[in-house]
Amino acid sequence: MWPSFKIGGMGEMIEFSGNGKQFQGYLSPPPYGRGPGVVVIQEWWGLVGHIKDVADRFAKEGFVALAPDLYGGESTTEPDDAGSMMMALQIPEVQKQLAGAADALLARPETTGDTCGVVGFCMGGQLALFGAASEPGKFAACVNFYGIHPNADPPLENLAAPVLGIFAENDEYADPATVRALDETLGRLDKPHDFVTYPGTQHAFFNDQRPEVYDAQASADAWQRTIAFLMKHLS
Repeated sequence: MWPSFKIGGMGEMIEFSGNGKQFQGYLSPPPYGRGPGVVVIQEWWGLVGHIKDVADRFAKEGFVALAPDLYGGESTTEPDDAGSMMMALQIPEVQKQLAGAADALLARPETTGDTCGVVGFCMGGQLALFGAASEPGKFAACVNFYGIHPNADPPLENLAAPVLGIFAENDEYADPATVRALDETLGRLDKPHDFVTYPGTQHAFFNDQRPEVYDAQASADAWQRTIAFLMKHLS
């Protein structure tokens, strides 16, 4: 039996399988009708309220959004703990979760199409790129918000999805040199991509629950670009 949902696009936690294992994630379907599936990947803090809210925002735009819980129910507000949790991730296990999340979305009656989009933030941005490159038959569009993870090395030669890269000008993690190197690599491999860097912004500027870095104007523009990009490639 499919879970029931609250009016307004608000979702709930579900279980899904991936390569024989069970995982959890936050599923948010559109309040009315059907739509494309999108996997939403958390920042290094965990599957926190902000990421669930982003999934709900996708649902209100007409997508079926699933945010897998990569930390197995754990989350934190402390940067040191977040860094440790990020580094403890087993990347092959993450690949199973992302593939399972895509399969779970595509099996749902609300989901249209036979491929998904994937969107990630910070740690999740790099994992979105990794997932899209590792599972090219499942993901048809990838949005990378200032992605960084030293252990996730996407096999970019296998990438089939076009990439939208969203970056901050003042970012000590996904710095300009890192962004330039990724741009050059994707170009050399002839992979379709479009990168946007927002002047004056900092890493995690899209996170409206972090007022010290949040940039409302850049976030609004990045959101509209993201929706348009996903609609173009998933419709």
